[in-house]
Amino acid sequence: MTTPAFDPAHDLALQRVIRAPREDVWRAWTTPALLERWWVPAPTQSRVDVLDVRPGGGFVTCMSEDGRSFVPHTDSVFLLVEEGRRLVFTNAVTSAWRPASPEPVAMTAEIVLGEHPEGTDYRAVVRHGDPASRDRHEELGFLDGWGSVTAALAALVEQGAAS
Repeated sequence: MTTPAFDPAHDLALQRVIRAPREDVWRAWTTPALLERWWVPAPTQSRVDVLDVRPGGGFVTCMSEDGRSFVPHTDSVFLLVEEGRRLVFTNAVTSAWRPASPEPVAMTAEIVLGEHPEGTDYRAVVRHGDPASRDRHEELGFLDGWGSVTAALAALVEQGAAS
């Protein structure tokens, strides 16, 4: 499968070096107990209900402000899984394979893990159906939200929690 070109009118992206092995970053993405530790910005807590890491598999999480009452966060499906290297999922289709109209925006996220001399070259590209959705996602704080959870992911794996 080819990778669509980055389109700045439709897409948002972030990239950083994570100073941990790529395998640890992959494990933090694909192990529910590890994913729960970084998937939402602290102090909000995450719960992973479904993490079926295969093409067509579900990806369902909930989040909680108080650690007791959880509300839906992500209900999506994996489109592509390249073991240890690449995950693509969308919230435009639910884990039950039903079309969705997710709030605040429908998106397809591509996570690519590459080699870097200091660890892992981590890239996330989030694609939107139109420029208005892309702009809305940016206005809602894409870089702050995705940036903070990526920083939490980096902290987790750089401390060796996924080794």
